[in-house]
Amino acid sequence: MSETPWQKNLINIEPYVAGEQPEFDDIIKLNANENPYPPSPEVRKVLDHFSYGDLKKYPSIDASPLREAIAEYYGVKKENVFTGNGSDDVLATAFRAFFNSDLPIVYPDVTYSFYPVWCELLKIPSKTYAVDEDFRINVKDYYEPNGGVVIPNPNAPTSIGEGRDFIVDLLEHNRDCIVIIDEAYADFGKYSAVELIDKYDNLVVTQTFSKSRSMAGMRVACAFASPYLISYMDAVKDSYNSYPMDSIAIRTGIASINDKEYFEQTVNKVIATRERVSKALKEFNFKVLESSTNFLFATHPEHDATEIFEYLKTRKIFIRYFNKPRIEQYLRITIGTDEEMDAFLSAIENFLS
Repeated sequence: MSETPWQKNLINIEPYVAGEQPEFDDIIKLNANENPYPPSPEVRKVLDHFSYGDLKKYPSIDASPLREAIAEYYGVKKENVFTGNGSDDVLATAFRAFFNSDLPIVYPDVTYSFYPVWCELLKIPSKTYAVDEDFRINVKDYYEPNGGVVIPNPNAPTSIGEGRDFIVDLLEHNRDCIVIIDEAYADFGKYSAVELIDKYDNLVVTQTFSKSRSMAGMRVACAFASPYLISYMDAVKDSYNSYPMDSIAIRTGIASINDKEYFEQTVNKVIATRERVSKALKEFNFKVLESSTNFLFATHPEHDATEIFEYLKTRKIFIRYFNKPRIEQYLRITIGTDEEMDAFLSAIENFLS
């Protein structure tokens, strides 16, 4: 069939592809980096007592109550905080606001696969630098002039996190552009760059409530930066969606951020399980990268990754496989409950035997 004139005006883009979302019960879902534990009990209280009649009103236009709660928790000012409908919304807003140079923005070749999608969608020139053979980012690659830097720390899907010295080195050599540090998994690692926003006025740090705070279904995220940069993100937000966060998300987000004790308990449980499973996989002769996240990135020298992936599906265990160069023999394994991970390890043992 010949192409009509209006078909020529349709967007031609390869979208981001998420992990499988099986629509049947009795599975072990370890493919989306979701937290295996429920949100804070304080979140449940908000939902139990939420008046549906309040939905007739618009929510706070800038989610001001949530910004205040996040600012207090992190010891910054409200003007340092931006909130949005999940980290993808926050990051997309930042891309629109800050990456408008003729020079390409730069990021690792093995990283979060939404970055190239946004670049194509928003017509942002981009360039990647290869991580080394151990999947580590070489900070010296980012010394060259560019139109902006975006790096996840810890990186995904590799699970590797870098410390303060790496981030400072990156910032010192990129004074002339915006540097975004995507900290979706920072709560499971060792370092957050939020402490640096007062020192570096070109730094933007993004975080999410989806992973460590068990609120992937509510879509709550934030960014930290100077008030000057936050004002640009607000301007972009108000240019296409003045009310990105709904009333329930704002109130449950506040309840979650205020329950520090529960947050620390669940994060520590995930970390403890992560270390136990990592050790067990190594005993099965897997190579497992050192993880600073709520998942493991692993490969087996004697078995094809797709065979392991497909076998686990027959046991109703879903992990993540990426059919991409350099990582096609690696598997990403979300950390579930101890019971779920025991079932996973049992299935791995059966496969290997």
